[in-house]
Amino acid sequence: MTASAPASARFLIVGPQGSGKGTQGVLVAEAFGVPQVSTGDVFRANISGGTELGQQVKTIVEAGDLVPDELTSALVRDRLEQPDAAGGFLLDGYPRNRGQVDDLDAFLAARGEALDAVIELEVPRDESIDRLQQRAAEQGRTDDTEEVIANRLAIYERETAPILDVYRDHGIVARVDGVGSLDEVTQRIFAALADRGLTPSAGDTVSA
Repeated sequence: MTASAPASARFLIVGPQGSGKGTQGVLVAEAFGVPQVSTGDVFRANISGGTELGQQVKTIVEAGDLVPDELTSALVRDRLEQPDAAGGFLLDGYPRNRGQVDDLDAFLAARGEALDAVIELEVPRDESIDRLQQRAAEQGRTDDTEEVIANRLAIYERETAPILDVYRDHGIVARVDGVGSLDEVTQRIFAALADRGLTPSAGDTVSA
């Protein structure tokens, strides 16, 4: 390990729908050589794999209900216990609320670990709506109306955005302007992480 490489790379990326956090999360995870762990991927992997937890998720989703915090946390803990996440990870979509924050903190503390940084992508509401409407049009998703999109953003603002206050108290939030080209935002993220002494290992490349 080189002097520039952190002892660990345990990140959380947070931003409203349309902020580009999924794409940026992949780039950060690849650069640091850690898995990107998104709740959607974890749910799908468990359902397709026919695991006991996956069967529970499938039953809940098919009933049109939300997956409860306890089950979501159990699925994420199971994923983080896999070998490829031993040296770090990037979480996307979890934790979504204060209860999940407490679950994650307790899980990491029991392992003598903690998040190294929380990447906050800041995107104005109007910009998020414009991006989501454009994406819906490109994908032919007629059900993604402005009202539906606005409701999703309202849920984010009500339930998820407040978790950033918790992490700000811990001094680990890296605020990044999410408006700009893909490359511009990517470079801002890596600059913000570098300011905290978090840089990819020598030999890793950052590309967008």
